[in-house]
Amino acid sequence: MTVRRILGVDPGLRTTGYGVIEVRDGSPRLIEGGVLQPKTTLRLEDRLVQLHDAMVEVVRATRPDCMVIEELWTAYEHPQTAVLMGHARGVIAFAAGSQGVIVHHLAHTIVKRALTGSGSAKKAQVKGMVVQLLGLSAPPQPDDVSDALALAIAFANVEAQRDRFAELGVVMPTGRTRATATMTRASSAKRAK
Repeated sequence: MTVRRILGVDPGLRTTGYGVIEVRDGSPRLIEGGVLQPKTTLRLEDRLVQLHDAMVEVVRATRPDCMVIEELWTAYEHPQTAVLMGHARGVIAFAAGSQGVIVHHLAHTIVKRALTGSGSAKKAQVKGMVVQLLGLSAPPQPDDVSDALALAIAFANVEAQRDRFAELGVVMPTGRTRATATMTRASSAKRAK
């Protein structure tokens, strides 16, 4: 019997949602979900310390095999939001890494596709699948918890698909983000000079 514990995290400086699932032979089960809310009256660096320390506590208490965080995405007209989200994602990933937990990243379209079959699914559809797959009576609240659980379930689905292909002898490439592709092209250009 294969058992895997996955911690999904929806990062934010005001509210970070987290959700832990355990997957036994392909079936997800809810272990824990909640939110971390650093004090908004504190300086940025102090909020980041609070977020880090709280995430370390979650990791120690739930003992996940891995963590999955949504890839950074923002509209071009709000670059400061991306920078602030980057701070939160960084300390969350550091908290996991400091406890020996591997961190994975998924794009929001992959999460939607893995749960609903469509990368353009609406938030309500994703929440509905979280409820259905975990056998809940209502969507977890606030939305940050539901989003974190969606990440964990989607990652479990993506990994299961990759495992099925591996059994058939097909190696699935791991996803590269646009940032990785850009860095690779820049490195190649420097070597070519």
